[in-house]
Amino acid sequence: MSLLKKRSASRNSYLLAAICIALMAIMLFPLVMSLLTSVKPAGEAALWPPSYLPSGLSFSNYVNMYRYQAGLPLYLFNSFSVALLTIAGCVVLSALAGFGLARFSIPYKELFFIILICGMMIPYQTLLTPLYIMFSKFGMQNTRVGLAIVHTAIQLPFSIFLMRHSFEAVPRELEEAAVIDGCNSLQLLYRIFLPSIVPGIVTVALFAFLTSWNEFIGALIFMNKETMFTLPIMLVASRTGYYGSTDWGILQAGIIISIIPCVPVYLLLQKYYVSGLMSGAGR
Repeated sequence: MSLLKKRSASRNSYLLAAICIALMAIMLFPLVMSLLTSVKPAGEAALWPPSYLPSGLSFSNYVNMYRYQAGLPLYLFNSFSVALLTIAGCVVLSALAGFGLARFSIPYKELFFIILICGMMIPYQTLLTPLYIMFSKFGMQNTRVGLAIVHTAIQLPFSIFLMRHSFEAVPRELEEAAVIDGCNSLQLLYRIFLPSIVPGIVTVALFAFLTSWNEFIGALIFMNKETMFTLPIMLVASRTGYYGSTDWGILQAGIIISIIPCVPVYLLLQKYYVSGLMSGAGR
């Protein structure tokens, strides 16, 4: 009987492995095709019917992408600058707001919290026009700081939601012991709570980075100066070939370049990311 159970468990494990491999192949197929298209010789990427394997390796698409208009390094610098400013804004503001909402007895704090997270229900595209008018009056259009503020506003409701639950998951005994030792509110925050919610902080930072790195419409509206373009705007601009046709080779090369920073960041922070999402789930 035990032998039959072992065989059944073995079959189930093989079936599960086969399903996982199939799902992985389905998800990786578009990325592999993008990579193969990016190294095809000029003109071959637009052939119909398509040839899935390149006839020869050519890095001309990457060279053209590197030299496009103001140059790829400048667009990467713009994207990284805006993303880092967005991470800083989201982490600092959501940590302060989450700490206050989780650990202080504030009148009507649940109402405030509901109003804050209602921002997740509003399409941010509807806010871009009034934001642009307001930023224009302060001279903040075509600035990295202005775009970072927009990206922070987009991501902040979810960040506050996540940080509040992370703070609530910290045992009350730690806070009471620190208060007995003489810690004030700020000391509680940076000595007790922040070290205890590192997964939540990493998760907020990761979501802020991905939101800012991939965001297109806000960057297109606020950045109308070529030297201030971010990578998504550059990708859309660079895809146009001769007579309005789409240059698929350079477009796929740009996609691969835009993916490169995201993959190692996610893989390195995956452990914190998963535990950060689960923080406070049992409450």
